[in-house]
Amino acid sequence: MWHKVSPISFRIPYIKNWFSTWYSDKKSYRNDLSVDLKVRNVLKKELTWIPVGNTIISKEQTGLRVSIFTAKSSLILGKTGENLDRITSILSRKTGMDVKVDVKEIKNPDLNAKVVAFGVANQIEQRMPYKRAIKMAISKSMEKWAKWIKIKVWGRLNGSEIARKETFKEGNIPTQTIRSDIDYTTMRAETVYGTIGLKVWIYKWDVYKKK
Repeated sequence: MWHKVSPISFRIPYIKNWFSTWYSDKKSYRNDLSVDLKVRNVLKKELTWIPVGNTIISKEQTGLRVSIFTAKSSLILGKTGENLDRITSILSRKTGMDVKVDVKEIKNPDLNAKVVAFGVANQIEQRMPYKRAIKMAISKSMEKWAKWIKIKVWGRLNGSEIARKETFKEGNIPTQTIRSDIDYTTMRAETVYGTIGLKVWIYKWDVYKKK
């Protein structure tokens, strides 16, 4: 028997880190975890149509600090920052804590698995042929010096009556090599035919720790 393991959790703490960097004891862990989930649910609802990468939540003495990595920071900030202030006020009201939100730009969005999956899912929802959307995403990532990329899609593709699964890849991804920096995510595309699932692996480079 063998088990499928997430490439990100498999590399913690060697070259990857947790997306929630806070610590709590047994008594307060339940409350802290519920606050963490509330923050992520609010951001998922408010930033539905924005390509968002990783969201890192850390605890401070005065409250919470939320770092949002996105490919289009102007959509989160708004023209004069009013959208960011609105999101911050919603998070503070939901959690009952002082929340500080930092918006950071992703330098290479074509090398971020969540941004790539968001783009493919958005194009599939707009009724673009899935093969064309996936091949365009793969070519863009390879142009940005990605070593290898793999995208798996399944469901009622192009409205077919029988659901099927297809895999598109450029090269071979060393999933068992810990020093290989592999970004991974899952995404859903809600179409009129039903839900189409997506999985994206992007092998960027090798990370060697200094002795």
